[in-house]
Amino acid sequence: MAITDVTVFGAGIFGMSVAYACLKRGANVTLCDPNGPGTGASGGLVGALAPHVPELWNNKKQFQLESLLMAQEFWDDIEQASGLPSGYKRSGRLQPLASARLVELAHERTVKAVDLWQGKADWRVLDENPHPGWGPASPTGFWVYDTLSARMSPRMAGPALAAAFQARGGKITTTAPEKGVCVWATGIAGLIKMSKVFSHEVGNGVKGQSALLGHDARDLPQVFSDGVHIIPHADGNVAVGSTSERYYDDPNTTDQQLEDVLERAYEICPALRTAPVLERWAGLRPRASTRSPMLGAWPNRAGHFIANGGFKIGFGMAPKVGEVMADLVLENRDTIPEGFRVEDNL
Repeated sequence: MAITDVTVFGAGIFGMSVAYACLKRGANVTLCDPNGPGTGASGGLVGALAPHVPELWNNKKQFQLESLLMAQEFWDDIEQASGLPSGYKRSGRLQPLASARLVELAHERTVKAVDLWQGKADWRVLDENPHPGWGPASPTGFWVYDTLSARMSPRMAGPALAAAFQARGGKITTTAPEKGVCVWATGIAGLIKMSKVFSHEVGNGVKGQSALLGHDARDLPQVFSDGVHIIPHADGNVAVGSTSERYYDDPNTTDQQLEDVLERAYEICPALRTAPVLERWAGLRPRASTRSPMLGAWPNRAGHFIANGGFKIGFGMAPKVGEVMADLVLENRDTIPEGFRVEDNL
């Protein structure tokens, strides 16, 4: 049986995951990115792998659930192949409930999660904070804790995935010809190019700002409150973020908006107030017009495919994105759900 040549352009988390999935199925894969692997939006700080609430179920939520449930095996395999840590841990997420109505909704979602999450994770309502001194106070005295949320450090996960890809025989380059089947996972640049080709906007870049703090909470759950993600990393630091800006002057600089996020984080987790800020980060994240990943064949361009639009959930979606794209590219099996297709954005 002939070996399929696959060239993946773009070595962010989607590109690397597609390349790795194709390589594991026996393809000859080249991964090309002029900036190297794990840069751009995939080289950010936060690393929150958090599910949608268990209600009003749809294709996007089901796809995300399946991907989050795949993550442990996915990152274990990468760590074994690369010999490097990914920073992945299914550490859970703690959220305060600010009103009686939210407490009521949380109890309803506890019941729904049993069915929708297939008994593989829990959505619990707690009447006390299981980690005193960490996380927010609750106006109602109730919190939600879910066991599906996970964390990872993008700065650890990207190099681990690139190293695993190379260890299994994949090739990483800064330039490459369009050889064999081509997958375009080129983030913002790809969205701009497609918008020109199709004469209307199919996606854009949304700026995010985040920070890394020197505080060791590695064994504690992530926290989400007041729109702020607080993510303890495996290396003993904590990521805080992020903003979501459609309009901006400079995509790569931080400003007062990040300082406001940090102040909210200090109010949520007072233990962070004395932690040094080790890094401030700003960058653009690729957002398709549907807000869901854009996956599938490039229309009227035989042998070319698109995997783009990871936006804020790229790391969480990556294991499943790699598999469905390998299904399509190598086996001509279309397992991409409605709402994720390229044509949904056209």
